[in-house]
Amino acid sequence: MNLSVLLRTVIPSVALVLLLGQTSCRQPDDSVGSQPSPRSGNAKPIVYVVNYPLGYFAERIGGELIDVRFPAPAGVDPAFWKPSAETIIVYQNADLILLNGAAYAKWVPNATLPEARVVNTTAALQAEYIELSDALLHAHGPDGEHSHAGTAFTTWLDPLMAVEQARAVKNAIQQLLPERAKELESRFTGLEADLRELDRQMQELANKKGETLLVASHPVYQYLARRYKLQLQSVHWEPDEIPNADALKSLDTLLKQHSAKWMIWEGTPVDDSVKMLNEKGIQSIVFAPCGNVPQAGDYLSVMRDNLRNLRSIFESDVSD
Repeated sequence: MNLSVLLRTVIPSVALVLLLGQTSCRQPDDSVGSQPSPRSGNAKPIVYVVNYPLGYFAERIGGELIDVRFPAPAGVDPAFWKPSAETIIVYQNADLILLNGAAYAKWVPNATLPEARVVNTTAALQAEYIELSDALLHAHGPDGEHSHAGTAFTTWLDPLMAVEQARAVKNAIQQLLPERAKELESRFTGLEADLRELDRQMQELANKKGETLLVASHPVYQYLARRYKLQLQSVHWEPDEIPNADALKSLDTLLKQHSAKWMIWEGTPVDDSVKMLNEKGIQSIVFAPCGNVPQAGDYLSVMRDNLRNLRSIFESDVSD
């Protein structure tokens, strides 16, 4: 083979290898937030998220400037959802991938995502993570058995942590759309004001009767409890399932040391569960974590509903 033919054969191959090297994927580093590249062309940047709160933040900030997508089906917990290979491919092809961090979205460590387009929205909050231990293995929904041991992941239930996650979302979108930075900043400011007002009202309410003993149906309220100094212990009850004898026994054991009169549920419990609790002198309210898309309203309206539900606990007992 002469030199000219050799060069025509080798150079394109080398260029292809270099190109693949530049665009190769590896597991994103959970300790840093990457900086996505500005979007070229006129198409809207496509933003994929791993839970609904991040989708809400992105839509509030980016509005019509971006295309936000959250492929987890209704009725599943996105933290334990297992996307198909095809779905992971669409994540890989997104302009921006927003992770919750704090060990949320258990599929992420096993997937190959493009580091340059991945942003961990709690990267700056790692010192505030709550580490868990001694969590039971249990099952609910279609995703099989899982445990809540490790790191507590519902970070957004602390509105001030939610503000910082929203700030990370804003910064990432600004990297994609630098020419709209002021507009995006303005929209973030409005979202931040809403979240801080939610925090103010929650703090005001908790200050009235924050020492009230509470039981949670599921161990997902750690950041909420810490922020507002709630006296909260958890069991493993599902809203759509009647508790069995073991679940009732565990609750009775807990109540001997933690005589709560209220249980906080992730969703509306079945009537039989409510009746069983009423017989024990325990009333029920719903505080929806809103990890997935709500059936009605949006993230902020759900959190406001949660606040109203908490008032039934704290304001009813103010004089006790």
